[in-house]
This record gives sequence, structure tokens and C-alpha cells, in this order.
Amino acid sequence: MNNLLEILRLGIFYDGYYFYKISNYYKYEHEKKSRISISGLHEFIRNEVASLTKMDIRQCQIIDAHYFKGRSSAKELGEKVQSERAFEDILMRENIVTHYLPLRYNENNIAHEKGIDVWLALEAYELAIYKHFDILVLVAGDGDYVPLVRKLHTLGVQVMLISWDFTFHNENGDIVETKTSRQLLEEVFYPVLMHQRIEQNNDSFIRDLFVPERRADRAPFLFDVKSGAGAEAGDNGGEQPEYFSTILTINVNGFGFIKDEERNNIFFHYSTITNRDFSELQPGMKVKYTLEDDEERSKREAMPRYRAYKVIVIE
Repeated sequence: MNNLLEILRLGIFYDGYYFYKISNYYKYEHEKKSRISISGLHEFIRNEVASLTKMDIRQCQIIDAHYFKGRSSAKELGEKVQSERAFEDILMRENIVTHYLPLRYNENNIAHEKGIDVWLALEAYELAIYKHFDILVLVAGDGDYVPLVRKLHTLGVQVMLISWDFTFHNENGDIVETKTSRQLLEEVFYPVLMHQRIEQNNDSFIRDLFVPERRADRAPFLFDVKSGAGAEAGDNGGEQPEYFSTILTINVNGFGFIKDEERNNIFFHYSTITNRDFSELQPGMKVKYTLEDDEERSKREAMPRYRAYKVIVIE
């Protein structure tokens, strides 16, 4: 009698910038105040596949995982290398292969990702052919992946979509919204809307989706509110003056104030910290920063007139 279990082969493909936005949302905007755990997410996926296919979780094995994201230029690595490498260490521990393309900079020196979704789609399709995935898990929400899903179906590969919808107000009072493409949801075999699952359930797999407090923020994600591309804006080239002071207060909701008596203190958001994670900051830390002055918006929307645009911890 053959007692060997049949293995269901899973391949996971991350849209890195999408995943980073989700992790930041749960760390700074959601009541969880914690990042998404990659190991916890992988166990959730295995359990979800086991439940949907009526198989034992031992039979649901992740045989390949890949992470795609834009990466900063070499000139910025002096400030960002530690946090980028820390997160890469986590990815390597989970046996995730990383794929990076250099960020592109426009005429205003604002960084943007370009070509990541195409590269992910090409790699996913090719690896599905060679590695014979039974189910390909896509951590993404963009409708641009619909052609990939259709192509995978022609190979007999089923697709599970792991996605989130959320809305919040950023530090400028603007509404930030992430919504999964309806067409993408309709195309995949197994759509999993994670925001609903997280709010509706509290089993062990949901609890393990979040990094425990003692481990939180070992790998900070960097985000520049100006670029919207998950990267620090480039060197200001001396156009903006830099100021030096100390952190006055920190708020657990992801913002704080820098001591500046002349301007009634300076508001800063977690997204403007370039070389440390927000959770590591403490009052009294020395910082270097540039300013954004918006007097008209301050009057109109009751926002601080002066806000820090780029903050570097110097101690």
C-alpha cells in the first residue's frame, strides 16, 4: 500500500511595492499597529489552500517564492542600505528570491517604478511552465495582472489572489485608497480578500499574520510621500535648506513633532523618515530635515503650515 501523500505545489509571487504599502498600513494606520509577517502569511496561504482543496496542510507545500520591487539608485544607499538589507535578510530566511529593477527618476527627481509588473508576469509564466505549479499565489491587486492569470489558466495552473482593500487619510489629509481590480478578482480561481478575513476572524492563522511586538520593525520599509513609489526622493541638490534639531514628541499613530520654537515646532510623518524605522524613534534624537511650507493649505484645512519633507536621524 502506498502511504505517500500527494504534494500540491504552490508558487508565490509578490508585487513588492503593493505588499510594502499593505504592511505600512497595518503598522501605522490600522488598530493592529503591527507589520504583516511573511512567515505568518505563508502559513495562512498553506492553510487556505488546504481548506479550499480538502487536502491536509502537509500536502500544500510552497516550492517557490519570488519578490519583485523597484530599488533605489546607488547614490542613495548610504542612507538606506541598512533597512533594505534587513528586509532582504527576512526574505532570504523565508527562501524568497528577490528581483529588483532600478527606480526611474523624472525631471523633478521623483522616483517611480517601471516594468515591475511586466517582469513579474514573465517570470511567473516561465516558472509555472518549468516548475509545474498546481496553484500560483499572486500577492497583488492591479488589473494589469489579468493577462498573466489567463495565460496561467491555459497551462492548467490555478491562481489564488491575496489582496487587500483599504482607505485612510494621510498626513496631508488626503484620502489614500487601495482597491483590488474587480476584473482580477473575477479571473482568479481563489480570490482571498484579506481585509475581510482579518476583520471577521481571529483564529491562530490570522493572529500569526502580524509580527509580534518583540520582533516588529526589524526590517523597516521606506516610503516617500512625494514620490508615491516606495522610495526616498533624490538628493535635493542644495535647492532646499537643511535644518538641525531634535525630536520633540512621538505619536503611536505614525507622526510626531520636531522641536522648532521659531515655527511652532515641525510636524513630520513616518513616511518622511529616510534612514530609521518610525518605531525606533525617541524624543531627544537629533535629526536633519528639510521643510515644506504650505501657508494656503494650512489656512484652508487646519494643517500645520510647516511640515518636514525629508528627515534623517543623525545620532
